Amino acid sequence: MKVHGEVFSSATQRVLACLYEKEVDFEFVPVGMRTGAHKKQPFLSLNPFGLVPAFEDGDMTLFESRAINLYIAHAYEDKGTQLIYDGKKMAIASVWMDVEAHQFDPAASKLGGTADAAVVQEKEAKLVRVLDIYEVRLAQFKYLGGDDFTLVDLHHLPRLQRLMGSQMKKLVDSRPHVSAWCADILARPAWLKVLAMQANN
Repeated sequence: MKVHGEVFSSATQRVLACLYEKEVDFEFVPVGMRTGAHKKQPFLSLNPFGLVPAFEDGDMTLFESRAINLYIAHAYEDKGTQLIYDGKKMAIASVWMDVEAHQFDPAASKLGGTADAAVVQEKEAKLVRVLDIYEVRLAQFKYLGGDDFTLVDLHHLPRLQRLMGSQMKKLVDSRPHVSAWCADILARPAWLKVLAMQANN
């Protein structure tokens, strides 16, 4: 099993966190994004869009971090942390996975760093709305998908890490249930391993 990516890429970090949660062995293959290696062959044969990560498991080649994680969670269901469930529980988790991908991530990805002031204002307003909804949800359940940590929560990790290192931390800190959830998931051993990989690069 190989992950081709860049340790500072949010999408790559999502896949690494999933693999560490599942406790499966893998090889990390760094892709030199500064040299443009992700826009050339042989990488384009793995991800034609020229974006990291790309993933190989035997004869299976995948790209798009959330799709890769669904595959890992299904293919290695009997290993490590259970990240997906069947039936009604999975349907509910799927709703919140879509919220992360289409509501949270587009707003949070533009924050946590320097950006155009108008863009920051617009994205901050959107993120505030999302976090208000999360606060209500997390007042009822320990995690966004329910009472168990799932891919829903895992997919938030890279963006939350960046937000907590920026002035946008206030948006999390001012919501007690979001703040407790954030502290919980950012302290998971699997995520700390991803951060250690970053520190070593």
